[in-house]
Amino acid sequence: ACHLVKYCGVKCQREHRSKHKRACKKRAAEIRDEILFKQPESSHFGECPICCLPLPLDEGKSIMMACCSQQICKGCSYTNAIREINDSIQQRCPFCRRPLPKTDAEVDRMVKRRVEVNDPVALREFGTRCHFEGDYGSAIEYWTRAARLGEAGAHYQLSFAYNLGDDVEKDMKKAIYHAEQAAIGGHYIARHNLGYEEYDDGKVERAVK
Repeated sequence: ACHLVKYCGVKCQREHRSKHKRACKKRAAEIRDEILFKQPESSHFGECPICCLPLPLDEGKSIMMACCSQQICKGCSYTNAIREINDSIQQRCPFCRRPLPKTDAEVDRMVKRRVEVNDPVALREFGTRCHFEGDYGSAIEYWTRAARLGEAGAHYQLSFAYNLGDDVEKDMKKAIYHAEQAAIGGHYIARHNLGYEEYDDGKVERAVK
């Protein structure tokens, strides 16, 4: 909606629709661009919940905890581990303080527990696991659930899938939508891909933005 006009009711809005449709569509597109081109406050990784510093773009420098789906920087994870070793105490999650899993089966149980409560990060990760295992239908399902909860990484995965026709019918309209949602959420690769698409369409000014 453009929010340019306020109506007294649904009937009034429908009667005015034919006269307002073009202006509404134009303003709605302008509002969408204002949101899309606004510089995100951080990347889609956000901040480490322990030290509150931005998480590095290099995913190898942080770790996701299966127990709470929190992404912890390696510095905080290392510091916590050293403290526990020096004090001869049980190793626990730096964030939620649950004991760390000792087996892959425990990790799976923890992740599935997070999926059951609709944790968006867990849903995204579980979808990625399904994709890796060849269960493409489930991967799309979990990514879609996570995307509906605003998970930028899931939006990116869906944009990639719809762009290539990977696991789903190729749909560029959906691919662009999910890429835009991911970019708005701070996903820098999605934003780069959008710029490339705009440049490929001859829209250099939008690509530069």
